[in-house]
Amino acid sequence: MTTRRDFLRRSALAVAAMPLLKSKLFALSRPSEKTGLALYTIRDAMLKDPAKTLAEAAATGYNWIEAADHSNGKFYGLLPGEFGRLVRKTGMVPVSSHSSMTPDNYEKMIGEAADAGMEYIILPSLPDEWNSSIDGYQRAADFFNKAGEKSRKEGIKFGFHNHQEEFKEIKGRIPYDILLENSDPKLVIFEIDLAWINAAGKDPIHYFRKYPGRFALWHLKDLTPEKKDATLGEGIIDFKPILAEAKTAGMKYWFVEQDYCRTHTPMESISISRTYYLNNLLK
Repeated sequence: MTTRRDFLRRSALAVAAMPLLKSKLFALSRPSEKTGLALYTIRDAMLKDPAKTLAEAAATGYNWIEAADHSNGKFYGLLPGEFGRLVRKTGMVPVSSHSSMTPDNYEKMIGEAADAGMEYIILPSLPDEWNSSIDGYQRAADFFNKAGEKSRKEGIKFGFHNHQEEFKEIKGRIPYDILLENSDPKLVIFEIDLAWINAAGKDPIHYFRKYPGRFALWHLKDLTPEKKDATLGEGIIDFKPILAEAKTAGMKYWFVEQDYCRTHTPMESISISRTYYLNNLLK
């Protein structure tokens, strides 16, 4: 029997697939002219007036979004189905959500992400008890597999987003490698944050080639010489060779993200970043 959740999910994923079917991602093995936005960049405006803010993001030209406020059964104060419909009303697609899942709430949160029409649900960071030891990272990977299995049953995909912490060696081992090696590629994807892996002194291309196909989502974020995030094109990261590895990485969607907008307002920053991407990184 077809449930409301099944209908919402199939409808949302069909819409989400359309931009990619016509994109350079398949034709030229690199990202398309379509652009995604991590709503964390404009989080304050989203919390005040999500409808107005989403409309402004769509008017800027963004095609899909990643949510960053999922708590108490709601996205930005809206029930999952309401939020999904609001995003789609603007012409954008709700592709992903950063959701603070734990062993106690992950099944509920995954179900809510599916109800919103998401294709992915992402754990944005690890709790302290998991990121301080090799055993902790192995337990985190075990959790990833459980969450990935639950996500698959709901028709979506589970993933993990990195910061710098996961690249600090513990007893000669890089924790990020532990997560990759102990999670099931059929159940777990990784969302690579290009600023924070660079800030950690690691090469994303090395990871794309060592673990091909694992990095379905990207955060396209620039970095200042002082290792602070920057508006796209105003930092030091050379994105072109990284973008050239999109097919190897398995990239499906990417999102502009900036944690703190220091030289522009958040709305100005997302517009500048998108323009820079289209005019400088696709040529």
